[in-house]
Amino acid sequence: MSFLSFLGFGSNKIKEALRKGAVIIDVRTANEFDMGKIPGSVNIPVDRIAINSQRIQGMNKPVIFCCNSGHRSSQAMAIMKEKGLKEAYTAGNWERLLRMVNSL
Repeated sequence: MSFLSFLGFGSNKIKEALRKGAVIIDVRTANEFDMGKIPGSVNIPVDRIAINSQRIQGMNKPVIFCCNSGHRSSQAMAIMKEKGLKEAYTAGNWERLLRMVNSL
């Protein structure tokens, strides 16, 4: 397993999670989200992840976080892993994830 896969970056792990019906959570601001998003994704800005942790865990699905560069999505994944979410991944850039979603 590569270091990036351990962090949740591995594209195979993300594709597998998508096939399992993963929820995509975009952690950018509402304004950024409104300017472009992945259809069906949920917008929860990174500064709201902790207070939405029960809601996220209640989705009972793998969760893939995305943002612009990967920094905020990595923060969100770390917060949720600390809260006990087992299947949390970061895809980094939302546009890259969109291409991946469209290729499935």
